[in-house]
Amino acid sequence: MGECNFILKLYYYYPLSMNIFLKIFHVFKNKYILALTAFAILLLFVDHNDIFVQMDRKKQLNDLITSKQFYENEIAKTKKQLTALQNNPATLEKYAREKFFMKKSNEDLFVVEIPSDSAKIVAIQQ
Repeated sequence: MGECNFILKLYYYYPLSMNIFLKIFHVFKNKYILALTAFAILLLFVDHNDIFVQMDRKKQLNDLITSKQFYENEIAKTKKQLTALQNNPATLEKYAREKFFMKKSNEDLFVVEIPSDSAKIVAIQQ
């Protein structure tokens, strides 16, 4: 009886908010709804696999899928380049000259370095 008097006094002073409170209180009097709500809160926020961990893992999975696609594309490019080097002697010679600065015995090799963009900007300003 004391609980009812307390609720009626609150309803008298705060009629609108009390109406909402009574509706919520009435719903949570059901033990099944209360147990379901406690279980949902436990799973969503307290468990070691809570919703925040799941979102973080989903982001990591998307990042890994993206990097997997990138590396698969790089492997395909490298395989294509390897087959070209194995089957075409002109491509092999070009690759050796560009990457390893190889030359024929009767040639002289000159390496020309191209300055970076910042050096070009400084040269233009002076």
